Amino acid sequence: MPTYTLASSVRAEIDVRKSRFIALAIPVSDRDAAMRELERLRAEHPTATHVCWALLAGGQSGMSDDGEPSGTAGRPILEVLRHHEVDGVLAAVVRYYGGIKLGAGGLVRAYTDAIATAMQSAERVERIERALLGIEIDYADEARVRRWIEQHEAELVDSAYGMTVRLVVRIAAAARESAAAELRDLTHGRANAEVRT
Repeated sequence: MPTYTLASSVRAEIDVRKSRFIALAIPVSDRDAAMRELERLRAEHPTATHVCWALLAGGQSGMSDDGEPSGTAGRPILEVLRHHEVDGVLAAVVRYYGGIKLGAGGLVRAYTDAIATAMQSAERVERIERALLGIEIDYADEARVRRWIEQHEAELVDSAYGMTVRLVVRIAAAARESAAAELRDLTHGRANAEVRT
């Protein structure tokens, strides 16, 4: 069964009894990427009262009420993500307190409505698991292999030059074995391709 993520980030803003709720849903590869996005959000909104969030990213999910009463922010945001059946998504709601207390029920509704509003405009795309492939080749084969990388929409992650050329590419996990075989064929058996974890 395919999993889905977002094609791009989405944003929405709602006002609830003078409090401002800015909701963002951001596609992320993993928890580390999500934490970097949260740091960026906090830097962008240094005077915000709360930055509450939820993350669905395979086995790296999580949530935070960021000082709101327990269960009134992170969990409702997470439930909206689950309802939309996405993975690899960070949902965050930045709150600027407006001076009127909303109560627990009001907070749950506000955080749910904010992220649900953002998700209404989100475009879901199939999430393709990506993996690393290490390639060791002769200098004579480098141009040919780099062309192959471009044609196969692989992402060049690293390159090192010594006695041989060592490249690391990120490709669809399901295509690793066939890619290794193609690269060996392309270089008449000279390429050494290995799956990395």
